Amino acid sequence: QVQLVESGGGSVQAGGSLRLSCAASGRTFSRNGMGWFRQAPGKEREFVAAISWSGTNTNYADSVKGRFTISRDNAKNTVYLQMNSLKPEDTAVYYCAATFRSWDAALKDEYNYWGQGTQVTVSS
Repeated sequence: QVQLVESGGGSVQAGGSLRLSCAASGRTFSRNGMGWFRQAPGKEREFVAAISWSGTNTNYADSVKGRFTISRDNAKNTVYLQMNSLKPEDTAVYYCAATFRSWDAALKDEYNYWGQGTQVTVSS
């Protein structure tokens, strides 16, 4: 059974940092693109960042460029999202996802596996 389990969410003040982790089990994703999405209350789930299977290519939403960094450790079957300079508008449930594609896909319809999400709350 394939599982993606996010961790590292929490509450932080504006300007602070958090590091999210997503551990995969049930199969290896070392040849698959991985991504992070988020969903705020009353809003659609939106793309945040993605990384290709090798880690060579990354892709970010304009709203997080320069503040968030996605990375992966294929030996640990884990992907990370380092979030710096957090803003109240970053408040959302953050979801990890894996795609059968090898590249840094940005569309949620391209993803085949999803985690349960982790809450990130940024207060002003």
